[in-house]
Amino acid sequence: MPKFAANLTMLFTEVPFLERFTACREAGFKSCEFLFPYEFQVDEIKLQLDKNKLEVVLFNLPAGDWGSGERGIASNPAKVDMFRMGVESAIKWAKALNVSRINCLVGKRLPDVSLDVQLSTLKDNLIFAADALAAEKIDLLVELINHYDVPGFLLNTSKQVLDLIDEINKPNVYLQYDVYHAQREEGNLAGIMRENLNRIKHVQIADNPGRNQPGTGEINYKFLLHELDRLGYDGYVSLEYIPKPDTWKSLEWVSSLGFSL
Repeated sequence: MPKFAANLTMLFTEVPFLERFTACREAGFKSCEFLFPYEFQVDEIKLQLDKNKLEVVLFNLPAGDWGSGERGIASNPAKVDMFRMGVESAIKWAKALNVSRINCLVGKRLPDVSLDVQLSTLKDNLIFAADALAAEKIDLLVELINHYDVPGFLLNTSKQVLDLIDEINKPNVYLQYDVYHAQREEGNLAGIMRENLNRIKHVQIADNPGRNQPGTGEINYKFLLHELDRLGYDGYVSLEYIPKPDTWKSLEWVSSLGFSL
């Protein structure tokens, strides 16, 4: 049975962020994730976790100015110091919240910087992050993002991420496999998971098209989630989708496919 986690950045948006932890627990989840915790105080989030007996399984490194369109700064040579300060901040949060996985959004193609320079910067920054996180027994995840939703994102396919991980050659760096992004970009979902399961540390799900809950699109999630079980995947499967028509109604897919929270 998959270990489901709720992404509180995308689910339970019917209530303010700090109230989503209670809604998450009331819906039956034991685990959650979110994009970024940094605008809050550690004690604020820890209080909600303790009160609702929830664990946080993942969040992202700081990713720049989200509102202006940045989707990561790891590949930006002008922001190396900012990236490395962000790693330090993320480690403090991870230790306070007992989180053992942190994801890195690598960023978009910069028109005024050569691709070689961006990729070199990215590798150096990921090596720095991997070493810093390894010292605290934290895994670093790297995610592919499809080029339709985020035009210009540097890593669009599983192969690009895995090749980069090979080059970095650090034992605590893994692929974060977002099924929605993978379906939009490359397909072959079960095949990629079978071939690379030992390199996948976290799975996120949404259906396509629309990025809504499983059962609203073309992906056969009953097969895919059972396949993850068959393969022996023991990580988390996070619900990172846009709920339709609302979060609580959207969760009906879980029991309809024979699973439970």
